[in-house]
Amino acid sequence: MKLRLEPDRRAMSTAAARHAAESIRQVTASLGKVRIVAATGASQLEFLRELTSQPGIDWTRVELFHLDEYAGISDTHPASFRRYLRENLIDRTGISRSHFLNAEGSLDVARRDVGAELSREPIDVMFAGIGENGHLAFNDPPADFQTTEPYIVVALDEACRRQQVGEGWFARIDDVPTTAISMSIHQMMKAREMLVIVPDERKAAAVKAALEGPLTPQVPASILRTHPNVTLYLDEPAASLLQKATIASLA
Repeated sequence: MKLRLEPDRRAMSTAAARHAAESIRQVTASLGKVRIVAATGASQLEFLRELTSQPGIDWTRVELFHLDEYAGISDTHPASFRRYLRENLIDRTGISRSHFLNAEGSLDVARRDVGAELSREPIDVMFAGIGENGHLAFNDPPADFQTTEPYIVVALDEACRRQQVGEGWFARIDDVPTTAISMSIHQMMKAREMLVIVPDERKAAAVKAALEGPLTPQVPASILRTHPNVTLYLDEPAASLLQKATIASLA
């Protein structure tokens, strides 16, 4: 794992976007196309704004998958990740190949259909975040580190649901679905490259647990330490609980 520490959210988002753009350009030049996974949520908004303004990306060669979706949420709901990706990535770039999880109907059908497309070829670049409870995608603790299914149906814990309220996606916790479809940990770790973008002091405890605690399903993001090509982007507030030795060792 590599750690890139920036003074604030804006600098972190810009640095991560430049890295992401260069990775997309390199893969496109090498393979003629690129398959990416984009994360959603408040922590990714500024990063995606910066990424979509980067020059030299042929977005017509980009194939997009997303990480997770709430069960029973329509694609017009303010919290819908399909809506989020359309508004913050697809509409800004003209990406024409995207694979969305439609979780309004059968969750098993949705996860199998998109999972089959996902499994056809490797993911070249994945963008992800870390939740306040240490989750990756919607893999809340204790996460399933063993399943090899591309997407799984998961129960959302209270900490995760409260985070969604805190970020303004829902008015109250009772409005937050208790079930979702999530890309599995095993599938996430198959990406050739991962950029994990984590701003804000509210993520500091999760970052510390992921980097300095045990590798355990109780801290799903701790699995990132086993990936051969992951760069973690933090702003200073998100890194505020890390030991200096940890930062130095990953710089």
